Amino acid sequence: MQNINLAASQKRPVFSEASKQTSLEKMEQCGHAVLNTEVKQKDTNRAIVIAVSSRAIFDLEEEHRLFLEKGTEEFENHQRANENEPLKEGTAFNFIKAAQMVNEKLLEKNPQEKLLFDVILVSNNSPQSGSRIINSAKHYGLDITRFCFVNEEDSTKYLHSNNVKLFLSADKTDVCNALKRGIPAAMVFKQEVLAPSDQLRVVFDGDAVLFSDETERIFREKGLSEAVNYEKLQESVPIGEGPLKEFAMLLGELRKKFSLDNSPLCIYLMTSRSNRDMSARAIRTLRVWGLEVDEAFFLDGAPKGPILSQIQPHIFFDDGMHHIWGAQGVGTPAALVPSSC
Repeated sequence: MQNINLAASQKRPVFSEASKQTSLEKMEQCGHAVLNTEVKQKDTNRAIVIAVSSRAIFDLEEEHRLFLEKGTEEFENHQRANENEPLKEGTAFNFIKAAQMVNEKLLEKNPQEKLLFDVILVSNNSPQSGSRIINSAKHYGLDITRFCFVNEEDSTKYLHSNNVKLFLSADKTDVCNALKRGIPAAMVFKQEVLAPSDQLRVVFDGDAVLFSDETERIFREKGLSEAVNYEKLQESVPIGEGPLKEFAMLLGELRKKFSLDNSPLCIYLMTSRSNRDMSARAIRTLRVWGLEVDEAFFLDGAPKGPILSQIQPHIFFDDGMHHIWGAQGVGTPAALVPSSC
């Protein structure tokens, strides 16, 4: 691994070359890594590591079009020429800022707390053109501990070595590669985002996101009545684990560190299951897992947008594009967990 000081030639030094190899052991296979020495480095064995792509946290759509239409050289020239011009906020921006706020509350309660969010940024930019991304993070005061610049087709192969518990990207191929590696992952889209509350609010769909897709497959193949019958037969058996279960469980562990009425974090379940016929097994599964959610909505196939507009979450995970579109229509940052890759 090569440690790079991109700030050395800039007016205000922001990042310096790493001085402690132990801080970078998890980054040993992460291409060109830049360590942010101005923020608290987390214990990656205990922290909830979130890897976010540059296009997920910043609005880089114009720059991405330039890359596609005119190639790498024109793109890098543009980035270098505008390296002191902050990028606009992207879809996942507010989610990352809210996670940072939760860290602050945790450290207020216990300055020695190890269970913290640890955000790393993954980019396919070269280290030289990546200075604009670093400067933008500094401009917004983002608590990003490491920047990983990977000039390779599949950057997700570095996620396991960094103990990543959630990967957010604007590229479906990268998201699918991460899911195939067993990393909780979701795809974000460029969209208008309403300013949510300060409290970090995360909404999970049920089947194929938090839970496995076992019942959803029966519904697609045999219809609703067979899916209901299957649920009744399996009522005492917990539903299988979905791709985002591990991440949700870690959020639940964080949630327990705060009181019910004064928490900077809220977790929601929002599913198309009916409350009458298909809620019992889902609730029992959460109980068996030990995952406490603040609210659960069983919508019986109704649109999710109206309730999302009331919750105003920082991120909503779902496997159905029609629900993603509904969320986007009310300004909710939506992240697709692809059911087919």
